[in-house]
Amino acid sequence: MRKLFSRILFLTISLGFTACGLFDDQSTPYGYVKSCFRKIDKYALYANGDWIIERESYLSEAKSIDSFEDAHRIVKSALAFAGGKHSTLLSPVTDTTTFEELAPEAYMLDDGIAYVKLPAHRGVKVGDADYTHIVLDFLQSHLDAAGVIVDLRDNHGGNMYPMISAVSPLLPEGIILSFRTRKRTSPVTLDFVLKTSGLNSGEILKFQDDKPVAILINDWTGSSGEATLLCFRGLEKVRTFGIPTAGYASANQTFPMADGYTLLITIGCDVARTGEVFCDDPIAPDVETETPLEDAVAWIQSQ
Repeated sequence: MRKLFSRILFLTISLGFTACGLFDDQSTPYGYVKSCFRKIDKYALYANGDWIIERESYLSEAKSIDSFEDAHRIVKSALAFAGGKHSTLLSPVTDTTTFEELAPEAYMLDDGIAYVKLPAHRGVKVGDADYTHIVLDFLQSHLDAAGVIVDLRDNHGGNMYPMISAVSPLLPEGIILSFRTRKRTSPVTLDFVLKTSGLNSGEILKFQDDKPVAILINDWTGSSGEATLLCFRGLEKVRTFGIPTAGYASANQTFPMADGYTLLITIGCDVARTGEVFCDDPIAPDVETETPLEDAVAWIQSQ
């Protein structure tokens, strides 16, 4: 299952799907490597001075290979160097058939505390709209709750927009997160996320700012799960419980190759509203605990 988890993390926050190598010669292993390197040079987050030196070593090795298997190996190694641990070369056969996609959960606990569970999401078995509205409709009908627990444990990524839209009643308007690439920082507003989900921000009923919100995380909280977590960072009356996250708080872009493989290149880091930058390092909780749900309930009750 851990192997599946690391695989799934690669198929997470994606900022686009761009054609790769349409005019490149990918018919030879060396040409294939060079085609991939052109995208790495242009987009990879860590394609800096060290990469320029390292790429020559990779290309020198690629000149002597005679199989695409070796080309894939070199490209994967180069991606890890220039793009970090969230970058890879995906084979045409993915783990989508074994991916257990679950619907969100939403119900009331004792003492009037609302509990919502946001699992990983690709939109294959559970539609985006269904995912969002299971939680969104529940929260909007329980605005009088004493507090809210948002459970992001085991949320290892996918499409972040349904996740954030689902908990939008708990988030303020304006910039909720930013992505920082090598060249610029691009803010993401709550209004943009809601519009992407087909929703109107003016129609979302909001919780009062003084309502406590507890976020549960663990070492399987990754990528889009971490992005959703960071949307709450810096807000008053929010506290996180659990253990440090997986450390995949970054944005990826995908590029299809002629042989059916897909380049997945990390192009940016997540930036919280606090200005803190996150990428390959785990995000620590406010309260590190092995009993996050119990401790979150106790904290909300104390408020």
